[in-house]
Amino acid sequence: MNLVIQGEDVQTRDLKDLHRLVEGEAIERISDNAFRITRAAERRTEVAAHCARASLDWGFVGEGRRFGDFALLAMDMDSTLISIECIDEIADFAGRKAQVAAVTASAMRGEIDWPESLRRRVKALAGLDESALARVHAERLRFNPGAEALLAAAKRNGVKTLLVSGGFTFFTDRVRERLGFDYAYSNTLDIAGGKLEGTVSGPLVDAHGKAGHVARLKRELGIARERVVAIGDGANDLLMMAEAGTSIAYHAKPVVKAKADYALDYVGLEGLLALFPDSSGLSGARPGSGK
Repeated sequence: MNLVIQGEDVQTRDLKDLHRLVEGEAIERISDNAFRITRAAERRTEVAAHCARASLDWGFVGEGRRFGDFALLAMDMDSTLISIECIDEIADFAGRKAQVAAVTASAMRGEIDWPESLRRRVKALAGLDESALARVHAERLRFNPGAEALLAAAKRNGVKTLLVSGGFTFFTDRVRERLGFDYAYSNTLDIAGGKLEGTVSGPLVDAHGKAGHVARLKRELGIARERVVAIGDGANDLLMMAEAGTSIAYHAKPVVKAKADYALDYVGLEGLLALFPDSSGLSGARPGSGK
């Protein structure tokens, strides 16, 4: 196994300490923010403790693993691919952001039923002018660091990309077009007379819905579980992540990090390319981390 270390500021002292700890063979530079310790002993508890103190991401990866080994990349959108929770920002235009954001946070921690939380939050939007959606997209929606590099690498390596969101099609459709996702699924807000009705229609994309889309694509495309990588941050991503052979918790809630194969806490989405190098040899990315 190789040990990949990543962070905003990787100190030489920490690299040397970790090299000794895992009795590694060599320290290889991946980028300014990521390093690989080769042929490392899997001393996970000790590595985790050291990296927590040093604010570093880490991950043990089998030697020779590459991003091109995957055939499907499945991602959550809000707070994973993008930096906001769209429903919270929409609610801001209705003067109800604090109320809605509290429900969102509780649902992401797995404390309340997600479908019920969605119904409660969407109801709070009733009567809002639909122009608020366009304003959130134009003024507040931003990709998290590394998003574009990761999607570009997927295209270069022939990895299919799936965006599955408990948010809304207004945003997933636009994000799909901007980044070139192969597939995108989300919930549809009901609008009448230019106003949000406070309801959603169509099949609900909740935790089971997200997992169902991944499972269906695996069957339709003939992709083995081991060739799927999934990235999420909230409790409603766990079933989707369980459908993947490799799961990544991105700046995630504790319940998600506890079950994921790797965690990216200090770096961007390009961190996946430090764990699993771009098979095309054109990285174009800064690093990220694992757990």
